[in-house]
Amino acid sequence: MTRKDNLVREKILKGMELTYTRLIKFKKERNLDLVVSKKGKIVRIPAKDLDT
Repeated sequence: MTRKDNLVREKILKGMELTYTRLIKFKKERNLDLVVSKKGKIVRIPAKDLDT
């Protein structure tokens, strides 16, 4: 991988981390469940169980 590729990768990862943080904050503020797929099954995680 080139230096430019590494910089782009780092920016993408930082953006994903920021998006995740904002999503968790949003769900907690509105007391909404986070809905995810785990091993092919739909799972609801209550807002109170989410870590920031």
